[in-house]
Amino acid sequence: MSRFLLRRQKIQIQREDTAFDAYIIGKENAPAIVVVPEFWGVYFEVKNHAQKIASLAPGYRALIPDLYRGKVGLDVAEAQHLMESLDWPSAVKDIDASLNWLKSNGSSKVGITGFCLGGALSIASAVSVPEVDAVTAKQLEEKLESSGVPNEVNIYAGVGHAFLNVSPEGKQMRKNMGMNDDDPAAVELAWWKASALPTK
Repeated sequence: MSRFLLRRQKIQIQREDTAFDAYIIGKENAPAIVVVPEFWGVYFEVKNHAQKIASLAPGYRALIPDLYRGKVGLDVAEAQHLMESLDWPSAVKDIDASLNWLKSNGSSKVGITGFCLGGALSIASAVSVPEVDAVTAKQLEEKLESSGVPNEVNIYAGVGHAFLNVSPEGKQMRKNMGMNDDDPAAVELAWWKASALPTK
């Protein structure tokens, strides 16, 4: 497979009486994934994840909504403050507007994924409620199954939070926060499973 560099483009998405920036990367008219950022905001690692998603065969689009309106957490305290100050109902509306933007701009199949804070927001967006009680992945899977909601829950035993953050900077950030070392097999398996999501 030949390697190629995908170019990320900054766009603006309008919803109701506000607009927000987003970053899109990948093939036009391809299946698409909204990539909801971690509590850091739109920083290098979530951009790496979007790049990876867009480069998966046969080719996808990835869109990162800027939920913090241009702010990025440069350290844990700042990221924590940004996350705690986030208006969740508004963030869910941004995510929904991102999905709608993709649909109206050539992507017939769309999905959503999130990392850290983005995982919870992805669930909140998927169920269209402003708040979601914290549940374990297994409980979530059972609730979705009993409700007849198509789903796929993957649990990666033994890996720590943010285990997909494998850039040198991401590894250092995890280490500074006392998180586990990376697990290359789990990372490879997670990306392999993610590559099939937009086609389901």
